[in-house]
Amino acid sequence: MDRMPTIVFSDMDGTFLTTDKRISDIAWRALDALAQRGIPFVPCTGRPMSGLPAELLAHPAVHHAISANGASVFELDGSGGDIDDAHLIHSVPLGAERALAVWDIVRGRDATFDIFAGGRTYLARALFDRLPDIIPDKATLKLIQQVRTPVDESPEQTIARVGEIERVGIYWHRERDRDEIAEGLRTVPGIVVTRSHPTNIEIMAEGATKGTALAWLCNHLGIDARGALAFGDSLNDIPMLEAAGAGVAVGNAEPEVRAAADLVVAANDEDGAAREIIARLSGDTTA
Repeated sequence: MDRMPTIVFSDMDGTFLTTDKRISDIAWRALDALAQRGIPFVPCTGRPMSGLPAELLAHPAVHHAISANGASVFELDGSGGDIDDAHLIHSVPLGAERALAVWDIVRGRDATFDIFAGGRTYLARALFDRLPDIIPDKATLKLIQQVRTPVDESPEQTIARVGEIERVGIYWHRERDRDEIAEGLRTVPGIVVTRSHPTNIEIMAEGATKGTALAWLCNHLGIDARGALAFGDSLNDIPMLEAAGAGVAVGNAEPEVRAAADLVVAANDEDGAAREIIARLSGDTTA
């Protein structure tokens, strides 16, 4: 692709955000520079839509967002950052039948079962209360607690109540559970399995990845995906990096992600993604 991108996609956690989940001053500068040039910035995350920062969604560079690892694409124009006013324009849902099949594998294990639906995430209260035991990483724990809605019902009841299931997520505590869950998932047809954290498993419908969502949105907007610039750090970002004209890994990315990328830049806490955006827009390599 040309050095100047026509659209920018970026993962959030571990990539565009700092490790303590902030948008840095330099990252805001990069967003402002994109807005000034009319170049869209698309947050592309495994989080639910409700888990994206409202101030980011309200930025003039942001008109769309990809959530739930590519299962959902939202249009934001006119929403002012309010997800209740955002419009779902594309989805590849996991569906209730496959979600129940995954729950049958996870049931009784020391692991969460996060149900993504309607831009939000639901977790049985008994599992929500156990999050500090299951997730030792304090920054991740804080985020998960913020974006999960605890419910006083079983996962079967939640699945029946919330409508179209985007995806499900699992945070495991013991490696034995991880291995047995992974083995069980091989028996479930029509799913794709990935992860965005060392202790999680993420399950979507086949065809729902950040890469397929990037391709769909570019086609929807009439933008050649070869002009897209994408940033990531985890395994769930690889399809997005491969679908973009230029796939960029931040310095803290996992080895497989670095190997799949066209370029590796500085780590997220060094503003690698934001600095690369500014450099491509202005030639300022000292951003």
